[in-house]
Amino acid sequence: MKATIWFTNNLRTLDHPLLHKACKEATTVEALYCYDPSLFKEDTKGVVKIGPYRKKFLIESLLDLQEQLERLHIPLHILVGKPEKEIPTLLENIGATDLFYQKNWHEEERQIEKAVRENLNKQLSYHHAYDQFLITPSELPFEVSELPRVFTVFRKQIEKQCSIAAPLPIPKAIDQNIKAKVSQEWETIYKEVASIKNDPRTAFPFKGGSQSGLDRINSYFWDTDHVAVYKKTRNGMIGTSYSTKFSPWLANGSVSARTIYQMLKQYETERTSNESTYWVFFELLWREFFKYVGLKHGNLLFKSGGILKKEFAQGQDNNLFLKWKEGNTSNSFINAHMKELSKTGWMSNRGRQNVASYWSKTLGQDWRRGAAYFESMLLDYDVDSNWGNWMYTSGVGNDPRDRIFDPNRQAKMYDPHGTFQKKWLQESLF
Repeated sequence: MKATIWFTNNLRTLDHPLLHKACKEATTVEALYCYDPSLFKEDTKGVVKIGPYRKKFLIESLLDLQEQLERLHIPLHILVGKPEKEIPTLLENIGATDLFYQKNWHEEERQIEKAVRENLNKQLSYHHAYDQFLITPSELPFEVSELPRVFTVFRKQIEKQCSIAAPLPIPKAIDQNIKAKVSQEWETIYKEVASIKNDPRTAFPFKGGSQSGLDRINSYFWDTDHVAVYKKTRNGMIGTSYSTKFSPWLANGSVSARTIYQMLKQYETERTSNESTYWVFFELLWREFFKYVGLKHGNLLFKSGGILKKEFAQGQDNNLFLKWKEGNTSNSFINAHMKELSKTGWMSNRGRQNVASYWSKTLGQDWRRGAAYFESMLLDYDVDSNWGNWMYTSGVGNDPRDRIFDPNRQAKMYDPHGTFQKKWLQESLF
């Protein structure tokens, strides 16, 4: 077997089931990543799928993955172009017999997989697996079609009936010597990205890649014990310590949820177990829940009526969108968060709830336009978490209360001295 692993949103060697299987069964193992430049440019509607901050984080993650795979003697072929063209050409040139790839459930990704397979001139064997979950679909205590609408019901069933498997170790190095094929365009791309500097005010100054992610987990758990007060600080908005900040590495798969869970349980055993450490697990379950919402409902995530199929605001006011996007609305709390997002690619969870509610419910605009902007800008964009949370906040998803956030009241509660607003608006507000 000549195995090739197609990396997408699983940019790691630790807890990678497909890599583990290939290294165990194949005579040779190679890897590829296809960088599609069209995702980083404006489309006909002026929308950029992946903005500069996530682009930089992705490229840093790929450079880290390259180093990880080199230690295993596995070449990472980095292609630049359309996957349906570049991947079949590479697979045929290297004589691959088996292709390993992450199992996806959204139409866009599945169409790419289908196009790659259709453009191959030779028959390959295909291997795929879900590797984005804490608990895979086969381990659930119910069928995916029976997923509860409300998170609390889901959480209680998982906590009562499921155990979480330990992460798989990094495979042993393979006895082979194969050189990687790297597109000449790649060097230009990553040199350009290196010039993007962090705003000194950012709450997320970290680099992409597994090593950076594992360093962050170790720091948050063991060096600072911040995890032990997470529940008290999680609604903060300034600095690196108020929340875990694990989500960007989870989003592109540089670190797996099972790895975080294992390290959390170790911390609870060796250091302390309290409401705050439980709350980190609670947040991992929220991520898990939205993964299953996406798996169950598919394209309903992207419809105006969401999974509830209900009528909802569909405003398309371009002037309002520009004001909201640029942080020029009539509300300073909203503006500060939107400016933070535009300059750093990051926003706190408290901020995300407020700006999403403001866009869809206060301004009465199409929530999908806001979700698409977040997709472009967020460092930690994850299709299910992003669109699931936007549906939830906008009243067409899993929120049984259909609440509306009052940004003035929220500002008094979470930014009483206006410190966060002054930081991003650079003016005296009080």
